[in-house]
Amino acid sequence: MADQVENCVFCKIVAGEIPSTKVYEDDAYLAFLDIRPQAPGHTLIIPKQHYRWVWDVPNVGEYFERVRSIALALQSSFGTEEVHCRVIGEEVPHAHVWVYPAPNKARGAKDAFSENAERIRAAL
Repeated sequence: MADQVENCVFCKIVAGEIPSTKVYEDDAYLAFLDIRPQAPGHTLIIPKQHYRWVWDVPNVGEYFERVRSIALALQSSFGTEEVHCRVIGEEVPHAHVWVYPAPNKARGAKDAFSENAERIRAAL
């Protein structure tokens, strides 16, 4: 497990060793923009503590409340009710959830990272 944490890109983002465009952070969770966005505001929500799978997170309900709040912020920030959500885990072995507005329905440029992050933070 220690080796997984040492080599985990998301753990390095949590530790501040790798930069990210944060949209939300509290003691347990971090949300940041994906560097290869599917749509404007494509956000990853992760637990700060390393868990391999979303299903390993002890309080998954609390985790998904954070996911929900980001999804609602995306709706208002990018002008679409349709927000996609994917529970992911194969590319980076750290629990994470993607949320992003429907690609062809969202207003904004997907590579406008600073602007998109500010829009999401303002909607939270």
